[in-house]
Amino acid sequence: MAVKRSRRARIAHRRKRRMDSVTHDLSDAEWIALQAAWGGGCAYCGATDKPLQRDCVLPISRGGRYTLDNVAPACGSCNASKCNDEVTGWLRRKRLDERAFLVRHLEIKSALLVQFHAVPDAATEAQQTRTL
Repeated sequence: MAVKRSRRARIAHRRKRRMDSVTHDLSDAEWIALQAAWGGGCAYCGATDKPLQRDCVLPISRGGRYTLDNVAPACGSCNASKCNDEVTGWLRRKRLDERAFLVRHLEIKSALLVQFHAVPDAATEAQQTRTL
C-alpha cells in the first residue's frame, strides 16, 4: 500500500510542477462564456447531461496552458479519454468529426477573443491554420 501512495505522491508532485511552470489566465467569466458558446455541452461529443471540465486542446504536458484560446469544455469521459493526446489524433481514433470540431473551435475562439479584447498567440494561430 505504501508503494501506491508514494507513486501517487510523485505523480501529483510532477503535475504540480508542470502546472506551476506555466501561466494560466482563463478567468471565470471567460470559462462561462466558453461553456455558453459551445451550447452548454461537451465540445467533443456534445453531451449536455454531464458536468463539464476544462480541457486543454493542446495538453499542458505538450506546452499548452489554461487560456481562452486553448480550453474547450469537455465531459469527464472525453477529458479522461483524451488524456494528453493531440486533439486531432484523438478525434480520429474516437471517430468524431475532426473538421467540425476544429472549425467550431476556431470560430468560438475568434469571437471570444474579440469579446474579451485579447490578442491571439501567433504560434497557436499558425498551428490551427495548418491543421485545417
